[in-house]
Amino acid sequence: MQQLSNEQRIAQLIARFNEQSGRAVTELPSWHFCDNEQDANDCALLVLNGVKQATTPSLYWFKANNETLPEVGDLAIFTNWQGQPLGIIETVSVTITAFNQINADYAALEGEGDKSLEYWQHVHWDYYQRELAGTGYQCHPEMPLVCEQFRLVFKESE
Repeated sequence: MQQLSNEQRIAQLIARFNEQSGRAVTELPSWHFCDNEQDANDCALLVLNGVKQATTPSLYWFKANNETLPEVGDLAIFTNWQGQPLGIIETVSVTITAFNQINADYAALEGEGDKSLEYWQHVHWDYYQRELAGTGYQCHPEMPLVCEQFRLVFKESE
């Protein structure tokens, strides 16, 4: 039996989503969370289990990569590190918040680690340093973050 490519899996996921939702989506962006395999796969599982409901790249990353900001209603496919599609999320809220203004409730929405603000600050500070390396931007307590809250609208069936 021939293995499907990730592109074929994505096309099938979109077709099943359209069938279930009555939509006529033809293409969606696909990406994985985080910048390493362990965290990417862990975060994807947290989304599938309904624990992770937010993600928070820096605004600087969007500027450095000439990417458009997410908007309410956006749909996206999230994958594991290997690019296999796992589900579709819909953006429900986008705000720009300084790193030092993130609160415990928001940190809990991210769903990672023990869900505490302290954990969030520690792992995200390290992440932003890696994310911004070589961009000309520097981490600082007031750096603007793109706080995207989402909901899981479709799960890949295995």
